[in-house]
Amino acid sequence: MSDYDTLILGAGAAGMMCAAHAGGRTLVVDHARAAGEKIRISGGGRCNFTNLGAGPGNFLSNNPHFCKSALSRYTQWDFLDLMARHAIPWHEKTLGQLFCDRSAKDIIAMLLAEMADAGAELWLQTTVGQVTQTGGGFTAELTRDGKSQGVTARNLVLATGGKSIPKMGATGLAYTLAQQFGLALTETRPALVPFTFGDDVMVGFRPLAGVAAPVAITSGSATFDEAMLFTHRGLSGPAILQASSYWREGQEIAVNLSPGADLFALLRQRRAETGRRALTTHLSDLLPGRLVTHLAALHDLSGNLADCSDDRLRDLAARLTDWRLRPAGTEGYRTAEVTLGGIDTAGLDSRTMAARALPGLYAIGEAVDVTGWLGGYNFQWAWSSGWAAGTAIAAQGG
Repeated sequence: MSDYDTLILGAGAAGMMCAAHAGGRTLVVDHARAAGEKIRISGGGRCNFTNLGAGPGNFLSNNPHFCKSALSRYTQWDFLDLMARHAIPWHEKTLGQLFCDRSAKDIIAMLLAEMADAGAELWLQTTVGQVTQTGGGFTAELTRDGKSQGVTARNLVLATGGKSIPKMGATGLAYTLAQQFGLALTETRPALVPFTFGDDVMVGFRPLAGVAAPVAITSGSATFDEAMLFTHRGLSGPAILQASSYWREGQEIAVNLSPGADLFALLRQRRAETGRRALTTHLSDLLPGRLVTHLAALHDLSGNLADCSDDRLRDLAARLTDWRLRPAGTEGYRTAEVTLGGIDTAGLDSRTMAARALPGLYAIGEAVDVTGWLGGYNFQWAWSSGWAAGTAIAAQGG
């Protein structure tokens, strides 16, 4: 039986960040062949590691106030300072999204170096068996290299993430253990995930596969002004992924194909200037041609623009800026970037990420009911929550 101060389940973003700050004798275990696999594949291999605008308003939770403490005490600027110390170059893309110049592997190497400096131990290709509470903390049965080994620790950190991308080994282990130790769960569902549609809609969508357009998508109480992509399975792209976190089964989404512009006024002006051109030609100046062909099958787009009355243009503009679609569902956890919901924050201390009713138990990262928007926000929550738990553990002596 090996004894540690802290046992961290999960060598992802949150788990490694926690290990880098926990101090004492810390063991991090993961089933994967390498640490930080979700970091490695993110952002097309460049890792969208945070966002310049990260703040509480970019997160969903049953308690929207819970994330404020960790996010305010370890910010995106703190993470950028860490990257500067490791000489990792980065750049900003749209909407404050920050990416590595070279590779996401730079982030993983940085976190592994920080863990090594803190004296943390890492076991990979390790399976977690039974985990129990003992008088002095926790005991876990771990299997690696075909051999079972018991480990005891005063602190146990749940950092195994959610159910998203099961092909990478996601199992929902953190949820099982949380419930075992008396923590409640909120509803969990795929988030940041493409929409699927019934055959009646897909008949028109399949020929559009690969077509992208700037749109504003409204789902529930939220509107996102980004790109939408047609696929052979339905709709994807940043705007759709964002909207999926707010969507519920049976609800419609509203698509505005002319975000930031008054389409009626624009078409009216074009009618006065070049009205002899076909209406479809004018729309093809504003939208992808294949999309216009699809819209022509849904609406009357015949004739020249000069032949269109104000009433007709007004009606067309209304249809194209409030295109209602009812998804049949989503692609599920298979392609979801994150899991919405998770360990109920009511049972956790927002400053330390510790379980209120069970000393020594912590939950961090995606496992917790705090879910960020697309664009680096979920990584920032991993850094912030991991730091909060790690420093709290260090403060009480590891």
